[in-house]
Amino acid sequence: MSRRVDREDEVRRMLEGPHPQVPADLARRAAERGGRLLRRRLLARRLLLTLAVAAVAVFTVWAVTAHPWRPPPATTTPVNGW
Repeated sequence: MSRRVDREDEVRRMLEGPHPQVPADLARRAAERGGRLLRRRLLARRLLLTLAVAAVAVFTVWAVTAHPWRPPPATTTPVNGW
């Protein structure tokens, strides 16, 4: 027999056997945990969005005040007459 057939037979035997008892409050606990995970993801997403907006604002203020697109001022004076 191939390994696949052996595995299928083993799975069938496991599914036909006695099933374990499930806690009565399992659905409630799962729903609470899912709600917590959703709230955490929402909080993280809002925090990252807030940080991104703050970074764009800081960059904009810096660019307006520093004018990085202009060439830096010359540190030496040009020599005329050469």
